[in-house]
Amino acid sequence: MSVTGHFDVLVIGSGASGLAAAVSAEHAGARVALATKGSIQSCNSAKAQGGIQAAFGEDDSPELHGQDIWASSHETADMGLVEILTSEATSAIHWLEHYGVEFTKESPSNGGGAYRLARCGGASAKRLLQVGDRTGHAITTALRKAAEAGGLTLFPKSPLHELDRTEHGWRARAGEHTIDAGTVVLAAGGRCFAEAEERGELSTNHPGATGEVTRLALAAGVEARDLDALQYHPNGGAWPETMQGYSIPETTRAYGAVLLNADGEEFTDSLGPRDVVSQAIVDEVAKGKGVDTPDGRPAVYLDTTRISEHDAELSLPYMLRRYRAAGIDPLAEKILTYPVLHYQNGGLVIDADAETTLEGVYACGEIAGGTHGRNRMMGNSLLECVVFGRRAGRAAAEKAST
Repeated sequence: MSVTGHFDVLVIGSGASGLAAAVSAEHAGARVALATKGSIQSCNSAKAQGGIQAAFGEDDSPELHGQDIWASSHETADMGLVEILTSEATSAIHWLEHYGVEFTKESPSNGGGAYRLARCGGASAKRLLQVGDRTGHAITTALRKAAEAGGLTLFPKSPLHELDRTEHGWRARAGEHTIDAGTVVLAAGGRCFAEAEERGELSTNHPGATGEVTRLALAAGVEARDLDALQYHPNGGAWPETMQGYSIPETTRAYGAVLLNADGEEFTDSLGPRDVVSQAIVDEVAKGKGVDTPDGRPAVYLDTTRISEHDAELSLPYMLRRYRAAGIDPLAEKILTYPVLHYQNGGLVIDADAETTLEGVYACGEIAGGTHGRNRMMGNSLLECVVFGRRAGRAAAEKAST
């Protein structure tokens, strides 16, 4: 068998977690390769719109952030991982800024220079940082530029088919390549696109989110947790057809939008945890108080007319452009929404350095479990990608060197 290359660290996946791991491993002095199923630009992370959580507010703290995660997870999150996530959140933001991410700041008349913070569902304080409503795109673009500027080797359009232990580490068959590495970082995301197709439902996910790498890891003996706990995004676009499956930013609700039934009544706390809000919408429709879309799908109203034009133009520009291009102005009329399959809450079991139960194999991002328990708060997925991506990259580089 012809081996394409020998590396210290092999990263599988080019979303935010994989890019963070690759950049960190290379910074630690490792020879790094990154292989991904599609193009380097293809990932779920780039579709993440809402933002990233970090306790910068005067009335906030990492401890309060952690308490919110514990409550939103229904007391199922691994609090050791949560403590790492919340305590390293502010340094993760500054690390991203170092690589060129420019988070939205307040206007000069409203504390100019300070981060524009929003309160997201399940949070007890304003701690959501945003880059307009394309935060994931900004983060992945910056990290991809950093990765490509370094010396790592990229293997696009090279899905992982096999992963076997060797005398000195691991051998991976990725696409047409056979790659030897001292350690491996699995950052290939979840499976919600495939799951939605199987269920005949809509999904917010990129078509590459099909879960093969999780299955390979399980076959290799890696332990997992909460794999049955899939999350629905409360606000999937329901109409027009071009918006079906689009994840309407939850920051719409942070800036004043509320959920209404067919009678124009509020029926739930619009800033509740994701699973609670999603279930409330499903229940309201089941009671006969929903609204049918023109193509017969169930929906309720999201009253976006309550959002100020200033907030919308500053923090929701992409959403406005998409809906207006489809002939709907969200600031002038209510939009139709219904939950859509969104995120794999569970995943591979990891420790504080993101190492799985199989020595020398690390996992970070959506493929890993524990940090969110059985229900994730918005704004914590991108944070997890950066915090544990950095940890995985550093630890994988250190282990490979020994």
